[in-house]
Order: sequence, then structure tokens, then C-alpha cells
Amino acid sequence: MAEEKENFSVEQEEAANTEEVTEETTTEEAPAKEKATEAAAEEAGKQDAKDKKHHKKEKKDKRDEQIADLTDRVKRQLAEFENFRTRSEKEKSQMFDMGAKTIIEKILPVVDNFERGLANAPEGDAFADGMKMIYKQMLTSLEEAGVKAIEAEGTEFNPDFHNAVMHIDDEQYGENIVVEELQKGYTYHDQVVRHSMVKVAN
Repeated sequence: MAEEKENFSVEQEEAANTEEVTEETTTEEAPAKEKATEAAAEEAGKQDAKDKKHHKKEKKDKRDEQIADLTDRVKRQLAEFENFRTRSEKEKSQMFDMGAKTIIEKILPVVDNFERGLANAPEGDAFADGMKMIYKQMLTSLEEAGVKAIEAEGTEFNPDFHNAVMHIDDEQYGENIVVEELQKGYTYHDQVVRHSMVKVAN
């Protein structure tokens, strides 16, 4: 009986020691667990912040791409518009020049007739003098519009400005010299409207 009591006491003592050890272990493990939980929460927070930052960066990158794309489109459209404007102005100018040249071509025969009539007009005639004044006024208006007569007689033959319809051999003149102008030629802003019809020597 005494032995049983002793055994029971020993068992109680061992159980008490085991409880103390468990309590000590639990007490020691608690701060470690708390620290681990805090570390895990902190890591999760960092990861969440990284994810948010990455998401913002992706959004920012997409916005930058859209801005760059829109800027490029605007620049291209501006360049196309500038090219269109330049081309339109050039075409308009060419059309105007073509129209002006057409009108000048129609006026030149009238000028020719004036010259023929005035060449045969008697000197001192009041009517002929009036026609000469009108003729001079017409030439002045044409010059102001950019129309100029081509120099021919006494100059060297130039196929860009002269149209040779007659040819003579004459020692008096040099080679390829225009000796007579049969019909006046004219230019409009340095472009030939009508070639001069000329007689060329040698």
C-alpha cells in the first residue's frame, strides 16, 4: 500500500513536471509564433504593395503607349495636311498660269494686228496717234502682268525662243544670227507663250 502511494506520488510529480515543461515550451513558443505571424503579414503587405506598384506601372506604360501613338498620328496628319496644302497651292498656281497663258495667246493676234495697222498709218494723223497710244497702253498692261517680248533680230538663234522659218546665206552676218523677225514672240513669267518666227543667216 505504501509502495502504491509512493508510485502515485511519483506519477503525480512527473505529470506536474510535464505540465511545467509544456507551459514553459508554450510560453517560449508564443513570441516566436507571433513574430512569424508578424513577419508573414509584413511580407504579404510588401507583396501586395509590389503587386499594386506593378499594376500601376502597367497602367502607366499603357497610357504612355497610347499617348505616343496619338502623338504620332497627330504628327502624321499634320504632315499630310501640310503636303496637301502645298500641293493644292502649287496646282492652283499652275492652273492660274495655264489660264493666263491661254488668255495671252488669244490677245497676241490683236497686238499683231495693231502693229500691222500702225506700220501703214500716215504720219501726223490724229486717229493713228490715238491708236498708237492705245497700243502702248496695252503693251504696258501686258508687261505689268508678266508678259515680255522676246529679243530676236541681231541675236544668235536660240531654239528655246526662236522658230526659224527662213534661212539665207549672207557674208554680212555671222553664223546662226537672226536677221529678221517675221512675228514677235512673247514670254509669260519667263515661260514661252509664243516663239518668235525668224529668218536666220548662215
